[in-house]
Order: sequence, then structure tokens, then C-alpha cells
Amino acid sequence: MSPCHDTLRLAEQLIAKPSVTPDDAGCMDLITQALQPLGFVCEFMDSGTAPFRVRNLWAKRAGTSGQTLAFAGHTDVVPTGPLTQWHSDPFTPTHKDGKLFGRGASDMKTSLAAMVVAVKEFLALHPNPALGIAFLLTSDEEGPAIDGTVVVCEQLKARGAVPQFCIVGEPTSVQQTGDMIKNGRRGTLSGKLTVQGVQGHIAYPHLADNPIHRLAPALADLVAMRWDEGNAFFPPTSWQVSNIHAGTGASNVIPGECVVDFNFRFCTESTPESLQQRLVAVLEKHGLTFDLKWTLGGLPFLTTPGTLVAAVQKAIADETGLQTELSTTGGTSDGRFIAQICPQVIECGPPNATIHKVNEHVALSDIAPLKAIYRRTLEQLNSAVAA
Repeated sequence: MSPCHDTLRLAEQLIAKPSVTPDDAGCMDLITQALQPLGFVCEFMDSGTAPFRVRNLWAKRAGTSGQTLAFAGHTDVVPTGPLTQWHSDPFTPTHKDGKLFGRGASDMKTSLAAMVVAVKEFLALHPNPALGIAFLLTSDEEGPAIDGTVVVCEQLKARGAVPQFCIVGEPTSVQQTGDMIKNGRRGTLSGKLTVQGVQGHIAYPHLADNPIHRLAPALADLVAMRWDEGNAFFPPTSWQVSNIHAGTGASNVIPGECVVDFNFRFCTESTPESLQQRLVAVLEKHGLTFDLKWTLGGLPFLTTPGTLVAAVQKAIADETGLQTELSTTGGTSDGRFIAQICPQVIECGPPNATIHKVNEHVALSDIAPLKAIYRRTLEQLNSAVAA
């Protein structure tokens, strides 16, 4: 069986597992069965409590240099959405019009299959490589992400067994595999602001205190605020309101409080602390009585051009002829956790146009190049650490 066929077959086997988050549904068993004969020591670091038990895998094969590349990813997928809108069963891998359909085809079971087969090819040519290779997999990326990659990273840090390089298999490409990779992501900081007022009859506003009216000038200031200017890799930090709600449902009642949900997507030019302080200063300037609860979803990370970026760029150019674009756009990924223990992290995967959608798919023509890019990256890094 050819390596390209191996990649497609493994991708199909993984798609056939209904691993809706946080259920791994046996995906990691398939992967460990492929890795163990290659010399990987596979360790499960499961976390959480039933029915939300999360499966995590750390699989490691040591190299002679003491430096390791970790392939990272997730086996869980988002729910399918309305089954009637799928033209085939989402957990029955289906070929149509030169595409492989199924939930997880793009996000990110094809990447996982390509990683495994790329490693198999690489080790067939380099049975005793300088580069160590690892897999860091979880079934809690599409969910709360509190029992997944972050748990493994904490354990690896405690052991002093962290990787030096990491490739996350998130779907990063736009039109063709390799046209874009992520060398960083913005951080995410959410807040729930409750502005207190005094409820009363709308005909007697002097006996009440409308929190919506109180909030409006402060909200205008926050919308107009320039939080930072960004940098060469990141756009400026953005602040967006996602919801405002107040009132009792009656049109003749001034509400007693107004609740605002908002989110920062912030770059490395700002910190959670600086954003919190500046926002609170605006609220206090306007004399608001308020309660504020914060949720830090993840810190920003950035891998500047260096050994890993160069290796991936060359692998993509050699395989596809593309000069890949470095980007930090999009939402968060588990790269935010890995970057806390690993100095060089990038994301590289197939096109992302159909992720989380009904009839998710990946072009069959994108599968072999993705596997080859991973293999060529292994070869580049192996030469770099052996030098």
C-alpha cells in the first residue's frame, strides 16, 4: 500500500469514529497502534470526570540530539449540525467530486493521518534520527479546553520534558495546502460587566437611575479607544461587545441593571493586566457603579522566523512551489498552551473553508502534499539539529 493511500485510509478510519467533543471514540487507539511499531512510547494522561472524561496522549520517540519536534492536534470534532443538510452521513467518509467528506475531514483528522504517515516515511529513511519526535493529542480542543492540552503541558513542564519545536495540525490554508501557516495567535480576554442603577417607573425617571443611560458615554469611549498599534506580525488589539441586555421585559420599567458581554482579541503589544486597568479606568471616570468578571481564554503567542519557520517554509516551497504566508489571524488554538512550554510553535494544515460547517470536506489533492510537507519538515529539522 502506498504512503499516499496510507494517509487517506487512516484519515477515513479516523473520520468514521464519531468523536464529538469530548469523546475520543477510539481515535487515539488507532494512532497508538500505528506509532508503537515505530518505537514510540505512548502514555495516556486522561483528565476530567465522567461523562466529560478527556483522553490525552503523549507519544515520544527519542532522538540522539536531545531536541524534539511535537506534532500536536485534537481528535474531537464539533457536533454535526442538522443531519438532513448533509448529503452523506458525517461519520461515513465519502468521496464526491474529488473531495473527502465527513466531520473532521478538515478539522483536523486529515492532518493527524498525514502526521502519522509522514513520521513513518521519515523513520524508514532515518531509523536513528538526531531529532526526537512526539505526538501531543487531546479530545478537548473543541470543548472547554480545560482537561486537554493544557494538562499535558503542565505535566511535561513538571518533568522537564518539553519539546523544542511544535507543529499544530490546525487547518490554516486558504486556497491550497501550504499557502498560509500560523506563526502566532492573538490572545482572548472576555468580560462580563454589570452596571448597577435603580429600577423604577419609566414615567418617574427622577425616582430611578437608568444604568443604560449611565453606561452609554463610557461605552462610546471604549468603542473609540485605540488599545495598541499592533506590530509587524499582529493587527491592533480589538475590543468588541457581543451582547447587551437589561430590563424586565416591560416597556414601562427602568431597569435596575445593565449587563454587557465583551471580548478583547489582543496582540503581544498588550497584556491582560494593561487592558483590564485601562477599561476599569474608563468606567471609573464616568462614575459607574459596577461589577466586572474576567475570563482569560488564552495568551497571545508568536514564533518569529527561525529554525522551525524556515524548515516549514522550505518544506512547503519544495513540495508545492508556494511561498507561504505567515499569519496570526483567526481564533484561538491549543498552540496557546503549547507556546507556554515550547519556544517555537507553528500551525500548518489543509484549507479551512469548510471547518465546522455542514458537509465539511478536504480536497483529495490536498492530502498527499500535506503529508509530504510534514515529512520534508522532519528532514529539514533533523539536519538542523544534527549539524
